[in-house]
Amino acid sequence: MVKPKNQGICSSLSQTYAIMEISTGPIVSCSKENQKIYLEWFNFADSDGDGRITASEAIKIFGLSNLSRQDLQQVWAIADSKRQGYLGFNEFISAMQLISLGQSGHGITNDILNSKVDFENLKPPSMEGLDTLIAKKKSSSKSSEPDMNGSLQVLTSPLVSWFSSISSKKVPLYTVTSIIDGLKRLYIQKLKPLEVTYHFNDFVSPLLTNSDFDAKPMVMLLGQYSTGKTTFIKHLLKRGYPGAHIGPEPTTDRFVVIMSGTDERSIPGNTVAVQTDLPFNGLATFGNAFLSKLECSQMPHPLLEHITFVDTPGVLSGEKQRTQRAYDFTGVTSWFAAKCDLILLLFDPHKLDVSDEFKRVISSLRGHDDKIRVVLNRADQVDTQQLMRVYGALMWSLGKILNTPEVVRVYLGSFNDKPVNEAAVGPTGKEFFEKEQDDLLSDLKDIPKKACDRRVQRKFHLPPGDFPNVEHFRSVLSCYNIDKFEKLKPRMIQAVDYMLRYDIPELLKNFRNPYFLVTTKRSRL
Repeated sequence: MVKPKNQGICSSLSQTYAIMEISTGPIVSCSKENQKIYLEWFNFADSDGDGRITASEAIKIFGLSNLSRQDLQQVWAIADSKRQGYLGFNEFISAMQLISLGQSGHGITNDILNSKVDFENLKPPSMEGLDTLIAKKKSSSKSSEPDMNGSLQVLTSPLVSWFSSISSKKVPLYTVTSIIDGLKRLYIQKLKPLEVTYHFNDFVSPLLTNSDFDAKPMVMLLGQYSTGKTTFIKHLLKRGYPGAHIGPEPTTDRFVVIMSGTDERSIPGNTVAVQTDLPFNGLATFGNAFLSKLECSQMPHPLLEHITFVDTPGVLSGEKQRTQRAYDFTGVTSWFAAKCDLILLLFDPHKLDVSDEFKRVISSLRGHDDKIRVVLNRADQVDTQQLMRVYGALMWSLGKILNTPEVVRVYLGSFNDKPVNEAAVGPTGKEFFEKEQDDLLSDLKDIPKKACDRRVQRKFHLPPGDFPNVEHFRSVLSCYNIDKFEKLKPRMIQAVDYMLRYDIPELLKNFRNPYFLVTTKRSRL
């Protein structure tokens, strides 16, 4: 297909951006008569009575439709569009409607939601033997009526407990509403006691709060001034955010957290640091001088429902960073690096010199190498031959700073709303830029999937490069009376180890798409 002349790289962006947006699911349109039927089915499938259908519960009722596993995988994926790991009543109705369409020969894809199907008058699907099962359940429920004293008989539930004899606290799966909720409870009951006992917050990072688990995955942009950090965010959002300023001079003079909100507003840093529903309480330790340079920009946007961006001040050069900053800039970036799921280092082809402060900032990212991505922005401002030399010079500079044997991934592109300068890069270069941009946006799209993996990490079998800084630990320990420091308690370590080995995999298994793994295995065979 031939693209319009002025469409340029923005076409590729709009296509990729459309994929990145996660839909909020189909609007439920259903007759009252069908709603009564679905409510009865929902109550039958909801064996725990917690108002949701989990993966294991869905398998039992979805299987009565006699659709293929591949179709049922699509049904779950579309109905659970928010990736909660369970279906509420509205999502359950959507799933039943999709099953009905599948039984009538329609292909179950996202496009079906935009078709001209009359969902309101769509007949419920044929569920083999469901009426008989519901009747049996009603008859059996009569046996659990109140006894002479009016108390209900306690029925033994065949739920799998989360914890073995290693921990005395057991949390049944029906009390957990999502993977994040499960991780939160595991952290509070198993990992947090270990961190509190050995003052983990003093050595590494503050203790996690509810807001840390509920927060969206974060992407931080770092770079020297006028490398296009704010323009990059505007490019993804297709609009500016409240308080954004763009210019050739260092216009962004503060850390700006861009996140989802019901309306457009800017929240000052002093307020951000004390709000318990935001994961930024730890920033109060950097003092008022920093908080005056912190701002939270909220706005309603579909992309911000899943990713939070952190725009940073342009890194200065020479002595400016010491004379003009009244706070620990490197310390702040290091704090955000621990919280973020992706760190983008932006460079300009005309500003490849790395200042002393930028070197310190990059060095402070040690331990988060897997999060770092390098972006050579505005790469269409030089021709192909110059770009080759610029790329080589950038790799040489980064190799000296990052000091890792692995080659860092560098994305080339022009991340703004202007078409690519085809006169400089040629038609081949234009196509290359589009592919590079697609790769970077795919990285951003995968962030929500990978965020849960970063919540909890293994504590043992660390390679030598992952051990903490000895001098830092020595300086922290100097404030403690070592005789009163808690001795190592193997039982607490065992509880955390069991959590990592069994509890979290079981949690992920319970809230996955119930048909995904089976289909994957078959495709491999």
